[in-house]
Amino acid sequence: MDETSIKHISLTLPTPAAFTAFPYDPPYAIQVDLMRHLYTSIEERKVAIVESPTGTGKTLSLLSASLTWLDDDRDRARKGQLDALAGGDGPDWVIAQTQDRLRRELDADEQEYEERLAKARKREEALKKMSAARVRKRMKPNPPDAGSDSDDALLPDDDSEERDVDSLFERQKSNFLSTSDANEHRPACTKIFYASRTHSQLSQVVPELKKLRRSARHISASSQKISAASQSISPKERKKRDHIAVEYGEEDIDRPQSRIVTLGSRKQLCLNEDLKARGGDLDENCRELLQAASDKRCPYLPRMGDPDDGRLHDLRDQILASPKDIEDLVSAGQLSHTCPYFASREAIAQAELVTLPYNLLLQKNAREALSIDLSNQIIVVDEAHNLLSTLLSLSTVTLPLRTLELCLAQLSAYMSRFKNRLSSKHSLHLNRLLRLLETLRSAMLDWRKQGLAEVTTVDDVLLKLGRKLEGINVLEIQSYLRRSKLAKKIATYAKSAEEKQSKKGGPRHSANTTSLATPPLYVVQEFIAALAEATDDGRIIYTESGKDGVQGIEIKYQSLNPSPSFRPVVDLARSVVLAGGTMSPMSEFVNQLFAHLPQSRLSLFSCSHIIPEANLQTLAIARGPRGTELNFKSTNMHEKSIMTELGQILLNFARIVPGGMVVFLPSYKALHQVIQLWTEAKLMDGLNTKKKVFIEPTSTTDVNSILQQYTLEIQNSKSGALLLAVVGAKLSEGLNFSDDLARMVVVAGLPYANMGSAELQERMKYADRALGQTPQNSQYGPAGRELYENMCMNAVNQSIGRAIRHKNDWATLVLIDTRYQSEKIRKKLPQWIGRTLVTTQTFGQAIKSTSQFLSAKKNA
Repeated sequence: MDETSIKHISLTLPTPAAFTAFPYDPPYAIQVDLMRHLYTSIEERKVAIVESPTGTGKTLSLLSASLTWLDDDRDRARKGQLDALAGGDGPDWVIAQTQDRLRRELDADEQEYEERLAKARKREEALKKMSAARVRKRMKPNPPDAGSDSDDALLPDDDSEERDVDSLFERQKSNFLSTSDANEHRPACTKIFYASRTHSQLSQVVPELKKLRRSARHISASSQKISAASQSISPKERKKRDHIAVEYGEEDIDRPQSRIVTLGSRKQLCLNEDLKARGGDLDENCRELLQAASDKRCPYLPRMGDPDDGRLHDLRDQILASPKDIEDLVSAGQLSHTCPYFASREAIAQAELVTLPYNLLLQKNAREALSIDLSNQIIVVDEAHNLLSTLLSLSTVTLPLRTLELCLAQLSAYMSRFKNRLSSKHSLHLNRLLRLLETLRSAMLDWRKQGLAEVTTVDDVLLKLGRKLEGINVLEIQSYLRRSKLAKKIATYAKSAEEKQSKKGGPRHSANTTSLATPPLYVVQEFIAALAEATDDGRIIYTESGKDGVQGIEIKYQSLNPSPSFRPVVDLARSVVLAGGTMSPMSEFVNQLFAHLPQSRLSLFSCSHIIPEANLQTLAIARGPRGTELNFKSTNMHEKSIMTELGQILLNFARIVPGGMVVFLPSYKALHQVIQLWTEAKLMDGLNTKKKVFIEPTSTTDVNSILQQYTLEIQNSKSGALLLAVVGAKLSEGLNFSDDLARMVVVAGLPYANMGSAELQERMKYADRALGQTPQNSQYGPAGRELYENMCMNAVNQSIGRAIRHKNDWATLVLIDTRYQSEKIRKKLPQWIGRTLVTTQTFGQAIKSTSQFLSAKKNA
């Protein structure tokens, strides 16, 4: 073995047997297995797909394993620097001295940085005490820009430079930050990007991070003096600090803490109430303030060119000094009168952990705007069962005819108003844009009139448009719209014209209607961009709402392939971890996202539930009390005998199950059908005598109210309650039915998607083409049918995952449909559910088994 191979092996990190950062001692064996698997996957640069049910400490395990690897990797890099000196020329004593000097320099640098963050924590503590002692006055707003409504401001921009959404900040940053800011010269550290679907899910990361025991590991020996020094303070001072910790939820301000930054949008982090009150595009309005004269700048940003105004990097240090979620960032920004949006961006470079919602991670322009470089970093995607649908939705753009016509009216009014002020170049581009929009409108109406194919390729659409546009290039129009900021100009003009018309008491014209949430040209611009940047995987889908007639026409661009937008993340990152409570079937993620990777780079891990098997019962029921075979395929949903049998099953279970029963049906249509049938058959009356029945509303705004009523009924009634819900709707995603809220969860039928959907049909055909499969005796091949089945089982797994939320919880899971007894379907259930599954041949067996299970729980 050569010297290079020996050195490589010596630099390879061995997987730890134990993880000292994990806060509970000892951890469960499955938690250790999960952490070891993650650590190894990161070290070996793999893509890991991990299924870890709620209650197994998934978030803590993800953080412990990834941060432990980060600490070890930092030690490895440090050792590599010192070892590099050992290979140099010269006497041993000279090399030893050189190594010692480098070691002291590294320690001193780390200690200096930790002391800086400790000062930031003290500064924040002082601000909190000052704030508690007085009523904070609202900052005086800047006077409005008198020229903002002038005709000149509404003309298209001549700037030909292609700029990303926040490049102005990057160009002007040197004016915001003091040149003496030492942090500017620190190299960016390796970090973990931790993404989830919503900020409410990400907010759970900070409390879990604070539980970790890593302060003694992740700082050097020298910088540990900071923490040690805090032990020598007087008892009086310690009591005072403990009081502050309780009051403000902070830990010891002298103790080094994990460096985390939470990224959010301007909408979530902007402190400028006057700016937000303007309405319109907040991002664009903020960028205007970046360019405004000094007396009209946002008061929450430092003064231009003032080296003594270090507010931005002071807040950045406070962000890194102690963990903060979105609400904490806003509070810290308010205390320091500094913008948390830009300060959090500045904190990314030195953060060990960056939490962010899916869209900021997955969209290239969002990453560029935040100066996020994923090269050699660790990516953790939590709640990853949502990833495929999120990727597809991010590539979907819908253009309603109603919006297109409003855009045409606004564009025509704008061109008429400024026709004598526009340069020849702008006139040319605007006329091309007008022709493109008119051609799109004509194509949509022709489609309706001629009954064209519901789905077509982008090339076909562009070809038809090109014939009518006579050589106008869609890509050039897209580029012009980005450069000229025309969408904002027209939206501002339309709003101004509408306000003037309203003051005169006249009617509002359609060209000036600005009640839409998004200005029309923004929507059109997004659709044009989709056409210009489309791939062979893209499709144009035409739809029509019958009740709205012509105005119900829409065209939609959708990519059938979720992989292209995720592939750069995988290719750039060192390691990617997809984690969720119900990731089964995992083949769905492998086939759709990682088909381009060799199997050696993939690592699959399914974690068993930590609850004892005695706390979980899973039944697959194929027949009802009368012996009727139960198959809830769509054609059987009108069968009175089958639906009545389902009602009888629930009534029998309601007699013996304590607490709450949650019943999931395949669709809202099925829900409404059974309610009508059971009401006519008096079954609904029978159910209500055993348990009060609650029904999931179609409006998501009413869901919380129903959930509260359901919870109160269970708390106040000995008989409990029954909740009828829908697979894939609000109650099946992200809500916890722990303990008495769900002593039984029932899924009736298999919620297969509507095969009549043009989008679904195209996705299934694409899945076949991607794997080179040719359909035989069917419209779809094995890959298409597998995709269809996986989508269904993913929805089922999410629904049954609402129960069993911690190690002492218990419940019965009931799957009602003869198809649940097939081996193929059973294999797609999560491992922790599938291992307890019992198939029953008669309903009597199911009732007997459930009664025995409930009796054992009652006597336990």
